[in-house]
Amino acid sequence: MQVRNASVPVPVYPLEPDEVGHPQFRLYHYEGSMANLSELLIPHRKDHYLLVLVRHAIGRQWIDMTPYGLQDNTIYFVGPEQVIVKEDLRQVWSDGIAFTAEFLSLPENASLRNLPLIQNPQNEHELRLTDADVRFVDDMLSQISREYRHPGDWQQRMLGAYLTVLLTYLSRLYTEQFPATETSANTLLLKQFRAKVDTHFRHVHEVSEYAAMLNLSAGYLSEVVKEQSGKPAIKHIHDRLILEARRMLFHTQQALKEIADALGFADASYFSRFFKRETGLTPAEYRSNSRKMYQ
Repeated sequence: MQVRNASVPVPVYPLEPDEVGHPQFRLYHYEGSMANLSELLIPHRKDHYLLVLVRHAIGRQWIDMTPYGLQDNTIYFVGPEQVIVKEDLRQVWSDGIAFTAEFLSLPENASLRNLPLIQNPQNEHELRLTDADVRFVDDMLSQISREYRHPGDWQQRMLGAYLTVLLTYLSRLYTEQFPATETSANTLLLKQFRAKVDTHFRHVHEVSEYAAMLNLSAGYLSEVVKEQSGKPAIKHIHDRLILEARRMLFHTQQALKEIADALGFADASYFSRFFKRETGLTPAEYRSNSRKMYQ
């Protein structure tokens, strides 16, 4: 497992248009060797969503410090923010689709944001496919590829329509493979709170501030979050901060002060005390121990 050698944040790779030139949507196809492997070996984030059908591969990838040995006929998917590393991956046969949050924000695509595969409430990244699933996905990828290669006035809508069918199908598989509890108004509020935390955790650390965003009292929000999740609202905020801190400690050589600044702490000593209280380890101990564990 590689880490960043310099004292810089984990790099964020944008969606780079290919010869088709679409700024918000791109297809990938690999048969055998992979281009830009050196970049993939570096811990990195993407500023977009990526969905890949791996037909055959030998190797492993890491998503937020969880290793996934690549399986044949399996869908792997990630969203913005997650830290990814490809490891020992020299050859792969796969097809992928990348699309930006802006693409999902188009009026005709807005409903896609609410699909389980995009929301990923169970924080999973691997979908196993049956032979019938592979045939369906193959057919949709062929339709998408055909439309992608022929720009025109209706291309955007057609891509969105085909992507809707594909993501809806995969979302059904997601809910079958990772079942969730029944949705209620309070469950929805917990989901909204978590989404706000994901967006603002670097600068907003107080429950009262999230309650204001949701037009609720801090007491009511805390009560519902504790009832639905089994842990206090402040713990969700702290857990999100710790997840990001672990990512940065594991994947970069950034100094504690830089990590503290990035996460909205007043100084490195306060951040260190917070991290030790939440994990039982100092940041330095976590960095050292985790890297030994994952070698």
